[in-house]
Amino acid sequence: MRVTAAPRDFTPARVSIGQAIGLHATDDPLDLRSSVALVVDQRTGAPLFSKNAQAVLPIASITKLMTALVVIDSGAPMGETLEITAADIDTEKNSGSRLPPGTRLSRGEMLQLALMSSENRAANALGRNHPGGLRAFVDAMNTKARALGMPDTHFVEPTGLSSSNVSNARDLSRMVREALEYPLVRQFSTAPGLTVDTGYRMVSYRNTNRLISSPTWDIGLQKTGYISEAGSCLVMQVSLDGQAVVMVLLDATGPSSRFGDAQRLREWLEHGGARAAPMRTVAAPSFGS
Repeated sequence: MRVTAAPRDFTPARVSIGQAIGLHATDDPLDLRSSVALVVDQRTGAPLFSKNAQAVLPIASITKLMTALVVIDSGAPMGETLEITAADIDTEKNSGSRLPPGTRLSRGEMLQLALMSSENRAANALGRNHPGGLRAFVDAMNTKARALGMPDTHFVEPTGLSSSNVSNARDLSRMVREALEYPLVRQFSTAPGLTVDTGYRMVSYRNTNRLISSPTWDIGLQKTGYISEAGSCLVMQVSLDGQAVVMVLLDATGPSSRFGDAQRLREWLEHGGARAAPMRTVAAPSFGS
């Protein structure tokens, strides 16, 4: 029998932290592909659906919501020009970017790219240009988290590329509810696209959340995220039959699964699920930084 050797550069797929600690074994009646799910009433914060909401996990680019809050809180002018430098190149995951060093954009454009398209270099440049620099910016992120009552949240950088940026669904629902008070975050996170001049060429970006383009969804704020340790993540504020809710989905098994899970939760809510069958889920272990 002839055996073909595997390519030398073959690397087995990495499992998420949630998969590694068994969160995906948690049963739920909607058969969600996300190991963590939470839906709360936007006004009161009361939970309508909960699955492993206390599990502390990496949150990937959901981080950029806190980045946006700190940028806006600083009062820095949105029209000020910032420059992408070599310091903004990702050495954590070696991810790519269409913003080469030397790109000069306004702070507002950087913020929209970070929220709408998860542009990592833009997010890092925002933190680096904070008064006191990047370290002061991260300190401000953690101070803001404590002020919002997010005890299980910790940040080490502004992009979400580090798996040491961690939180849980309960904390993230608080952050989303706070972010809804910021008109720029609502506007930039739900914009369908943006074209910018990098100084080398015009580059068009689209929203990473495909539900934004759907006429059947009324989304007031959103943020997607992915790194291998976190799985695919999604937070949103949506209006369903006049009720405003916040959805948090973490550690989905594929890039499309988080959107499918959002649809399942929507249908469950629209059919009276929260009133007919209050949710209870088992406790789950936590992952800390």
